[in-house]
Amino acid sequence: MGNRGPTLEDVAREAGVSRATVSRVVNGVRNVAPDIQRSVRDAIARIGYTPNQAARSLVTRRTGTVALVLSATGSGFTTRVFSDPFFGRVVDGVLPVLRERAIQPVLLVAESEQARAQLVEYLRQGGADGALVVPLDEDDPLPAMLVAAGLPTVLFGRPRDGENVGFVDLDNAAGARLAAEHLWATGRRRPATIAAPATAPTAGERLDGFREVFAAHGVTSVPVVRGRFTVDSGRRAMARLLREHPETDAVFAANDLMARGACQYLREHGVAVPGAVAVVGFDDSVAARRPRPQLTTVRQPVERMAAAMAGLLVERLDTGGAEPASKVFEPVLVVRDST
Repeated sequence: MGNRGPTLEDVAREAGVSRATVSRVVNGVRNVAPDIQRSVRDAIARIGYTPNQAARSLVTRRTGTVALVLSATGSGFTTRVFSDPFFGRVVDGVLPVLRERAIQPVLLVAESEQARAQLVEYLRQGGADGALVVPLDEDDPLPAMLVAAGLPTVLFGRPRDGENVGFVDLDNAAGARLAAEHLWATGRRRPATIAAPATAPTAGERLDGFREVFAAHGVTSVPVVRGRFTVDSGRRAMARLLREHPETDAVFAANDLMARGACQYLREHGVAVPGAVAVVGFDDSVAARRPRPQLTTVRQPVERMAAAMAGLLVERLDTGGAEPASKVFEPVLVVRDST
């Protein structure tokens, strides 16, 4: 090869296939047998071939990038993104799927009307091949804007009614019911909940699912204090619940960080967990596994969900299909020390 870099022809000789076959593998064409794909990729790794992205884009009309978009309409955006392990877990799930296809993620933030308009225009002009969107607010207009622009999009979370867009989601109401059923089974009769902000996409489902179970057992009044997905907001919510409803013997928090804050406040004020008050979180994040006590929580398989989200988008880009696909995951209750 001399001083020049490896070429498609070099890869073809190394793998024992034709140049056209190597080109199809490099460009993500799907009609190549898996064993041949492996041979070509092994040859690429051995000789250090790097595709010419500019030339590849001319052939495929693709940039080899997708946008990973964090989108919000309310305040407190930065605080939540950098304090909640949820977003890191999304990235951990997306990266391996994209890396396997040699697709690079571009992290974009849409926290204002201007930012959303700029993002849509960026994608319309070919800045990325599609968008993986994590909306933080139920009324976020960005998904509808992307769909109206005809841009391939997959959401983390269920879209609003009438939005024809691909998504992955968890059965949030079922997860909240698991928490309530566990608390009832362990003898808790005076529950309260630290709910998500009313604008959060999952807020209604988790609150309704929890209330539904206790209502079926005749407990029709469940005190609600809303937090902001942070440890501090969980502490403040727990302080208010104890002040206004001192009889509370169980708390269901809409995420692990708020549950962790509730446990901290209870411990600092001499209230035994779970002896006097049982606490259940949601997500099964790293916050749930910290000691004193480890949290009983509803597992949301964020990494698997994010991988599925990336897979749905890649599939759509590969096939050119216009019909969006979706996948809904089932929650699992993880019982630990806090109940």
